Amino acid sequence: MTPTSNSTAPDRPANVMTPPTAAEAAELDALYARMGAENMIPLWTEIGDLMPQTPRPAAVPHVWRWSTLLPIAEDAGRLVPVGRGGERRAIALANPGLGGRPYATPTLWAAIQYLGGHEVAPEHRHSQNAFRFVVEGEGVWTVVNGDPVAMRRGDFLLTPGWNFHGHHNETDAPMAWIDGLDIPFVHYTDTTFFEFGIDRVTDEATPPVSRSERLWAHPGLRPLSGLDDTVNSPIAAYRWEHTDAALAEQLALEDEGQPATVELGHAAVRFVNPTTGGDVMPTIRAEFHRLRPGASTATTREAASSVYQVFDGEGTVSLGGTEHRVGTGDMFVVPSWVPFTAQTDAGLDLFRFGDQPISERLGLARTHVQRP
Repeated sequence: MTPTSNSTAPDRPANVMTPPTAAEAAELDALYARMGAENMIPLWTEIGDLMPQTPRPAAVPHVWRWSTLLPIAEDAGRLVPVGRGGERRAIALANPGLGGRPYATPTLWAAIQYLGGHEVAPEHRHSQNAFRFVVEGEGVWTVVNGDPVAMRRGDFLLTPGWNFHGHHNETDAPMAWIDGLDIPFVHYTDTTFFEFGIDRVTDEATPPVSRSERLWAHPGLRPLSGLDDTVNSPIAAYRWEHTDAALAEQLALEDEGQPATVELGHAAVRFVNPTTGGDVMPTIRAEFHRLRPGASTATTREAASSVYQVFDGEGTVSLGGTEHRVGTGDMFVVPSWVPFTAQTDAGLDLFRFGDQPISERLGLARTHVQRP
C-alpha cells in the first residue's frame, strides 16, 4: 500500500512526514487552490513565520542624529506652515525595516516637532496617547484641556488620549522637541478617533505652574478631591529639576554604600501615574536613565520595543551587536528582543519610552538580562 502524507515508515521518527506521491501532490495543490479561493490559509505552511521560537521583528535597530534632525526641522519651519489640515509640523522617524511607514516600531511613533516664534499649533484631540520631551530650549506652552503647561529643557509632558491640546510659542525664537505616541498600535487596532478643537489655543495668560502640577506634583501627597484612580496620570508635566534630583540622590546613596541604583553607576527612574503607581499611560512607559562615567548596563532583551533620546553626555550603545557612538539629542530604537547595552566614559543621560505596558497587560512580557 502506498503511504499517505500522514503515514510514517517504521524506520522514521513518528513526527516526520514522508514526501507525497505525485498523485497526492496533485490533490494537495487542488486543496490549497480551494483554500485560497475561500480565503483560507493552512497553519502548517505558515507556522514558522507566525510562531517563531523567538521574536523576529521587522523593525531594525537604527540611530537618528540630532545634528541631522534639527537642521531638517529648521528647514521645514521655513517652508511648511502650521495650520488646519496638517495641524503639526512634526516629522516622524521611519524605521528602515517597516517599509516606509512613519513608525519607529510597530507600536510606537516618534517625531521631532518644530514651532517657530509666535506660531500656534491649533487645538485638537485624538484617541492616541501622546507626550512631549524637551532636549533643548524653552518658550513654548502646551495647553491641555485649557491648562497652560510650560515646556522647558528636560521636561516630560503628557497629553493622554482624547484630551484637547494645542501649542503656542510666545517668544521670537523657534523651539523643537520630540513627540512620542502610540499611533501605530491604535491604527492597527482600528480604534482611532480625531476631533478639531477651537481655533484659539489659549489666551496669553501663562502661569508659572500649571493647574495639574499645583494639584498633583507634591511627592507622596494626594488630594482628597482626586481619590478615584485614573487610567492616565493627572500630572501634565514632570519637571526636569525633580528628575535630575532623584537621579543624583540615587548615585549619592550609592557613594555612601547604601544600595540605591539599578546597577553600579546606573541610576534610573520611571515616570508614574500617582493614582495607581503604574505607568503614566496605558500603552506607553517612560523612564530616565543616568550612567556615571565608566558605567555600563547589562545586556538586555525585552519582548517589547523602546525608543531612546540622549539628553546629555555621550557614550556607546550596542544594538543587536553593532556599536554606535551617540551624543546629545541623538535618538535610537531598540526593537523587540534585540540585545541592548549602553556604556560611557564621560557620563550619559538617556530618556526612554516604550510599549512595555501593552505586552505586560497581554501577558506577553519577557526579559532576559545577561550580566558581564
